Amino acid sequence: MHDHVVVEFHDLPPSAFADAAPNLSEPELRETAYEILVGACRSSGPKPLTFVSHSDSNRGDKRNPSPSLYRSLTVKASSEVKKKLGLKTTSSWRNRRAATTGELMRVQMRVTEVTDTRVRRALLRVAAGQLGRRIESMVLPLELMQQLKCPDFASEQEYEAWLKRNLKVLEAGLLLHPRLSLDKEDISALSLQQIIHGGLEKPMDIGKDNESMHALRKVVMSLACRSSQGSVTDICHWADGFPLNLRIYQTLLEACFDNHEESNVIEEVDEVLELIKTTWVILGLNEMLHNVCFSWTLFQRYVATGQVENDLLLASSNLLAEAEKDAKAIMDPFYSKSLSYALNLMLSWAEEKLLAYHDTFHDGNIESMQSVVSLAVSSAKILVGDISLVCSRMKKEADISCTRVENYITSSLHAFCLKQKLDLRNSKHLAREEDKVFPRLSVLARDVSEVAFGEKAMFSPILKRWHPLAAGVAVATLHVCYGHELKQYVKSVTELTPDTVQTLMAADKLEKDLVHIAVEDSVDSDDGGKSVIREMCPYEAEAVIINLVKSWIKNRVDTLEECVDRNLQEEVWIPHANKELFAPSALEILGFIDDSLEAFFLLPIPMHAVLLPEFMFALDKSLQQYILKAKASCGNRNTFIPIMPALTRCSPGSKFHAVFRKKEKSQVTQRRVFHVGTTNVENSFGLPQFCVRINTMQRIGMGLKILEKRTVARLGNSKSTTEGGMEKRLKFKLSKAASVEGIRQLSEAMAYKVIFQDLCHVLWDGLYVGEVSSTRIEPFLEELNQCLKIILSTVHERVITHVITDVMKASFDGFLLVLLAGGPARAFSLEDHVIIDEDFKLLTDLFWSNGKGLPADLIEKHSTFVKEVLPLFRKDTEDLTKIFSQLIMEMYNSSTKSHLPLPTTSGQWSPREPNTLLRVLCHRNDETAAKFLKRNYNLPKKAKRQ
Repeated sequence: MHDHVVVEFHDLPPSAFADAAPNLSEPELRETAYEILVGACRSSGPKPLTFVSHSDSNRGDKRNPSPSLYRSLTVKASSEVKKKLGLKTTSSWRNRRAATTGELMRVQMRVTEVTDTRVRRALLRVAAGQLGRRIESMVLPLELMQQLKCPDFASEQEYEAWLKRNLKVLEAGLLLHPRLSLDKEDISALSLQQIIHGGLEKPMDIGKDNESMHALRKVVMSLACRSSQGSVTDICHWADGFPLNLRIYQTLLEACFDNHEESNVIEEVDEVLELIKTTWVILGLNEMLHNVCFSWTLFQRYVATGQVENDLLLASSNLLAEAEKDAKAIMDPFYSKSLSYALNLMLSWAEEKLLAYHDTFHDGNIESMQSVVSLAVSSAKILVGDISLVCSRMKKEADISCTRVENYITSSLHAFCLKQKLDLRNSKHLAREEDKVFPRLSVLARDVSEVAFGEKAMFSPILKRWHPLAAGVAVATLHVCYGHELKQYVKSVTELTPDTVQTLMAADKLEKDLVHIAVEDSVDSDDGGKSVIREMCPYEAEAVIINLVKSWIKNRVDTLEECVDRNLQEEVWIPHANKELFAPSALEILGFIDDSLEAFFLLPIPMHAVLLPEFMFALDKSLQQYILKAKASCGNRNTFIPIMPALTRCSPGSKFHAVFRKKEKSQVTQRRVFHVGTTNVENSFGLPQFCVRINTMQRIGMGLKILEKRTVARLGNSKSTTEGGMEKRLKFKLSKAASVEGIRQLSEAMAYKVIFQDLCHVLWDGLYVGEVSSTRIEPFLEELNQCLKIILSTVHERVITHVITDVMKASFDGFLLVLLAGGPARAFSLEDHVIIDEDFKLLTDLFWSNGKGLPADLIEKHSTFVKEVLPLFRKDTEDLTKIFSQLIMEMYNSSTKSHLPLPTTSGQWSPREPNTLLRVLCHRNDETAAKFLKRNYNLPKKAKRQ
């Protein structure tokens, strides 16, 4: 295919076929065209032609009129040609003086009456000398040269100029642009060239029998009557070579325009075209070539008159569309050479506008766009259909219309996006003053969205005629253009900022708008627009926002974890740190969580509800670590309970008279035993520190409830859409469970530490050591009471009952442990049960505190197991041994009475538990018990006191 011609359209040539006759001026071309027209019209009539003067014709003399040339003009309601081509109808009729179509053509072609008379006189002479001979069988310039002499002209100079013009016409038609190509060595052509050159330098002496005329006629007819088969025909080819024929024909077609209003087509265009088409036989034209040439003529006039009259462009595009239907039938290579330049000019002009149609068309001229597109598409189709302009691979059934229009859409929108990008880089060029405060890409997203909707409303309905998915192609192009900018932006983003969120949200909204337009545009397509949408690589703006938010969350959580570690290292857990008697670090941690949640909801994102559970879970885990670390190393129940000493039996009748003198030694011994079974607990876990830790757990639990309610309220106030049941997911489950467990563990550990470690000297080392009546429970109660006062004044009221209850349970365990596992320093007679009962009553009364302490039913509940064991100390030894033996035999299925199995220590004291009864017997200070233990288990005696 020939390359498209690049043309500066303010210098568009008056003709696409100007090179056809470079030596002929416009007036000479008009005269030549007029001669051909008159000759063709007179030859087309059925009767012999006679001369009719202008005076006769103006008087209406119709002695021998031609069927077309002398047809009277009548005013029609509307022109069929104008109606078909879309040309506007003018109200005035400027050529009222012309009575016939012939006269109208003379006036339109600016031919004088004298010239017209001379031409018709000459044609009459030709007709008289060659009756029955049709115009296409003669070379008209040759015949006119022979019939007209110098006296037929006003002057010799005029005659010579006329003669030279005909020689130049013969040169153009037979030598420069012959219908059939010439051999460079053709004798006739060389002879004609010599004659013409001579005639142009010196006027020829031509007469009927003149030798010069005879020589001229011979070579002219030799060249004009050639055929492609090499034979001589009676059809003369002297004006049907391309592009000369088209140049002459364009000159005739220009007669369709009003001489006074150059952008208007005359109302008599139907009659004028009927006359002009009679020249086809001479010029070798057909309907398709007529359409192309007329289309160019209308197009050239539209451009030359300032591109104002859109009906000219519409008519041009309509004619080209008609020519397009027959383009595939064009096989003559002459056609392509002649038409390609004109079609390329039209195509280039149209594409210059269409490749940037957003800059070309607007509300004021949008109606012309369809004509421009039609012109471009039809030109392209004709060019592609021409076998000499396209290689074989392009002759597939490709949809040229879609390809062209898609190219226009993508090119114009790329140009628009580039312009917008350059404008936005310079804030001075922003169309709206308020845009200067918005991120650049969010402004661009809004502008692109506006262009997309404008495209859909203004341009796509026009372009859809040639491309069924015009709007889809447009939005896909815009999507790619903006996506390129967005991709570069996202690469540069390292943190979440309001500008970042605003930009990404604008991108997300733009993408939704573009997809919506694409889907709407493709509703009638086979795939529903899926092919277009597949080409739109998702921005994934929401995913980018989510990733940035997750990064933001990670930074917050990392900071919280650092805060947790730092605060735990610095925390001293002392009561007077604040009025509420909990750790200040907990308040700081809760405050940080609250601030983080508030900052989260201040992020201008629409997916708070989506990311909130993940954020809360991360905060929850960090707070859980604070709780776990706060209670770590506090110990537990088993940490503080001493290892029970080995079982022994009392010596019959042994007394502990020296107990008070040896008390200190006894206490040291017992403490040594105690320390063997315990683990050292950090000094930060003293009674006050325990209380503060418990309060801290309680305060965290209360704070979390407040945070949960506040979070739900914040979520409700945000613009995020929430799912059903979202509130159930917005819980600090890990931390709340950890705080509850922390209170339980700390309370229990503190209780057993107080009883078995802090009060060891008055309980384990003092109670009932030696003489029972002299080592009763009062010292233990006094010091326990002081501990309870500390607890009551420090621990939060909501957990005080729980804590005191744990202390009570630990004291009950300690009391029983003294009775059942007190070691060799303790021995009880049957009579001592009264003291034991009274002491336990004093212990329970301490916690009841005359109704001001723990509830009686709570005390009763936890003292039941003690009360079940105490009656064993009232039973005589024989009953105890019988019950014990029976339980052992039941447990071990033993029938032997000589030796009973030794029961294991379960740690669960009960009157039905063999080990409990065995320990009562080990501490029974009588002979029966000692013998029973000696006989069955050979237990060693208690060490004698000195």
